Amino acid sequence: MDKRIENLISAKKLLNSSLRKSRSFGSSIEKSCSRLDEINHRLLSIELSVGPVQAPKDTLLSVSACVNRSVVPAASVLKVFDAIHGLERSLSDPQSDLPGYLSVLKRLEEALKFLGENCGMAIQWLFDIAKCLEDHKVMDGGFVLRLNRSLESLRELESGEENDCLDGGLLQVALDRLAKEFRRLLSEYSIPLHMPSPASTGHDERASIELSPLPVAVIQKLKAILRRLIANRRLESCISIYIEVRSSNAQDSLQGLDLEYLNMPVSEFNRAPNIDVYISQWSKHLEFVVQHLLEAEYKLCSDVFERAGSNVWKNCFAEIAGQAGILGFLQFGRTVTDSKKDQMKLLKLLDIFASLTKLRSDFNRLFSGDACAEIQNLTRDLIKRVIEGACTSFRELRVQVEQQRHAPPPPDCSIPKAVSSTTDYCNKLLGDDYKPILTQVLVIERSWKREKYRERFLFDDIVILIKVVEQNLEAWSKSYDNAWQTYLFLMNNHWHLYKNLKGTEVGSLLGDSWLTEHEQYKEYYLSMFVRESWGKLPALLSREGLILFTGGRETARDLVKERLRLFNKALDETYRKQSHWVVTDEDLRERIRHVVIQTVVPVYRSYMQSYGALVEQEMDAGKYVKYTVRSLEKMLGALFHPSKPSAGFNTGNVDR
Repeated sequence: MDKRIENLISAKKLLNSSLRKSRSFGSSIEKSCSRLDEINHRLLSIELSVGPVQAPKDTLLSVSACVNRSVVPAASVLKVFDAIHGLERSLSDPQSDLPGYLSVLKRLEEALKFLGENCGMAIQWLFDIAKCLEDHKVMDGGFVLRLNRSLESLRELESGEENDCLDGGLLQVALDRLAKEFRRLLSEYSIPLHMPSPASTGHDERASIELSPLPVAVIQKLKAILRRLIANRRLESCISIYIEVRSSNAQDSLQGLDLEYLNMPVSEFNRAPNIDVYISQWSKHLEFVVQHLLEAEYKLCSDVFERAGSNVWKNCFAEIAGQAGILGFLQFGRTVTDSKKDQMKLLKLLDIFASLTKLRSDFNRLFSGDACAEIQNLTRDLIKRVIEGACTSFRELRVQVEQQRHAPPPPDCSIPKAVSSTTDYCNKLLGDDYKPILTQVLVIERSWKREKYRERFLFDDIVILIKVVEQNLEAWSKSYDNAWQTYLFLMNNHWHLYKNLKGTEVGSLLGDSWLTEHEQYKEYYLSMFVRESWGKLPALLSREGLILFTGGRETARDLVKERLRLFNKALDETYRKQSHWVVTDEDLRERIRHVVIQTVVPVYRSYMQSYGALVEQEMDAGKYVKYTVRSLEKMLGALFHPSKPSAGFNTGNVDR
């Protein structure tokens, strides 16, 4: 029994041991199967990889030669691409090291040029490899198909716009930084130009015109930057930056000149009281803009863009000139030509013409070429308008002066503005300032009509103009109500003509006899004026019947009182009428006063010395002795002054 139990236990142990071994063996078999599957999969890959090797030997040699011939140059292209990205670390800041930056940029451009020229060839070489593999059937068809698709995508990328990004955009970023440095240099060294003071003339002024507005070293940097940007098709961008910066600088240069008057409409221009001031400012400002501001811009454009060609820098300059307001100056000149007709318009037009003539050579040089066609056209049109307007105004002067004849003469018997302005006008037209200009205008206008100009034409017109003034004076003198005013008016104006034309070109044309005649007219009307007004007063102080003896003293006193009353009344009436009359010429005014005083005062003094005592002791003496000799002299000595004298004068005892 025991023996059987022991056998069963032994069998059980044996079975358990066998079971464990079976399980261990099963697990080993399972692991072996996984490894066999993995080996089988790897064998399949190896079989595919070594498939071409299984091709015939001559086939393998052909494929090998094709692959070697294409892969080696393609790998060289790839090495250049890698080198490009290595240059990125070498690109310094252009502001701190511009030469170094430009040098690296040049290498980058050369590398990209190599890529651009060879990428297409490298792709074609790879296509050749694919075709060789396909033709010799040494690769799986699916692999060759996938390879061809990848190469097609690469070819599309290379031939499209993305070709500019072969460097991943590195060149464009580098060029942007260079353009930014171009702007910085321009902005930092562009300083507004100030209008020179009137004292800065001669050599110093021309030197200031010829100096470049930027330092030479800065210009050299700008040109170096420009060369690289132009090489990379960035010229338009450079021009845009340049025009923006320099135009802004030009506008800043004009900021303090107060050029609002340039935009004045014709209607406002006609009402403005200080047109001569505006035209004078216009001439000075235009000279500054052309000979200083635009001269500097012209030179700078030429220096900076010289390698880009004359068309480029002239177009650039034309744009800056336009934004600097040159067209506004020409428009102001046209406003003057469109203004209302008056006697002074001719001088305004001659001033405009003189300024344009002075700047003619500058205009012809600065604004030549197609780029400045608009400026040229406006300038020619303005000159034509000025010449035609000036000639028309000159020929219409006679009509304008004749029309003034219908206006009333001045009530104060002074010089009519039409007379003073016309004589002054004629003197100016034949003076050193305006005669050459007017002559040039008339010569040009005659040449347009294919006619010959003769200086006699100008002289004859001036003489006729003065003759018309004389006719006006004769007509005006007949408009006064009394002869006194007529005499004073004619005396004033004949003396004005004599004094303002003697010693002038106009006076020479009229002749010495004409001048002498007007001087004599002055003397004649002076004597007539005094005789018919103040000359009648002494007769009122008659000594007739004044016999001083005891019985006739009362009679004499009454006669003296009556004659003083009549004298005072006539004196006051004469003074009242003439107290508001004016003699503008100081010499003539003093002469008239002297004659009047010598006509009245000595007689009054003598009369009062002889008979004043008869009335001075009377209670009502103030009614008859209104003036002292001194107060009378003072009153008469204040006559005919342009600023009206006061009416009050002191009275008192007669100075004997």
